[in-house]
Amino acid sequence: MGVLPSFLLKRLTAPEFDVAGVVVDANGTGFKEGDEVFGWIPIFQNISTGQGALSQYTRVAAADIVLRPKNVTPTEAAGFSIAGLAAYQALLEFGKIEAGQSVFINGGSTAVGSFAIQIAKAKGAHVAASASAKNEQYVRGLGADTFVDYTKAPLHEQLVAANVTPKYDVFFETAGLMDPALFVHSAAYLAPKGIFLSVGPQGSGVASFAWNVLLRPSFLGGVKRKWKLIQVKSSQEDLKGFAKLVEEGKIRPVVDSVYAFEDAPKAYERLGTSRATGKVVVKVDPTVA
Repeated sequence: MGVLPSFLLKRLTAPEFDVAGVVVDANGTGFKEGDEVFGWIPIFQNISTGQGALSQYTRVAAADIVLRPKNVTPTEAAGFSIAGLAAYQALLEFGKIEAGQSVFINGGSTAVGSFAIQIAKAKGAHVAASASAKNEQYVRGLGADTFVDYTKAPLHEQLVAANVTPKYDVFFETAGLMDPALFVHSAAYLAPKGIFLSVGPQGSGVASFAWNVLLRPSFLGGVKRKWKLIQVKSSQEDLKGFAKLVEEGKIRPVVDSVYAFEDAPKAYERLGTSRATGKVVVKVDPTVA
């Protein structure tokens, strides 16, 4: 809402992408009426069809939902899909993490970061994570072995000074920073064959980011480390893999706050503070747990 021109926002579409609910019309798919599911509506589908999650009834592709694990409530599962898939696909498909490796999660209190910590721990990795001091216990409670307070000094300076040994196999930037400093200095803390993953640059400094991360060749001081932008893709297999970890108790929900359907504007106000720890959920049906 803070990026698109206002005239584009006047189109009558239902907003939001993550969803949890009950199937009322299976439409000949492998699901049946009454199935309790969670999933998501891909952003391009939302734009082209107007389908959205913030509605009393919505349509989703069968390939984008899975059965909800019984050990979580619909409200808890409502915040799983996009953040969970981003973390799952980043660490397993691109990071290819293995037991015994070392992973750094920048933005450990964000929704993606919170899931990333849990997924990395579930795979047997040693996990370090950054957040502000007030979120240290939250991040450690998710499984982080090492905590770094990014407010004490620029994070890249702290990591360089720490002389990390062994260096991280995966550095996952989940806060969407535009500042290229973390990548530019990553040779000091990222293994030569490691990978720097990012959910995507946001904010100011586009030119600096493009030059230092995407375009600058190594002979001009470019970083000799692999960088990858993470874009969530539709994959029922990945969604099932994520759900299995939830069912096994290796991933728990990360819900910041819950709002009634009629209070949806207050949910956006909460998001606007940039202080949400985990997901902000809107409960369409007040009777649902």
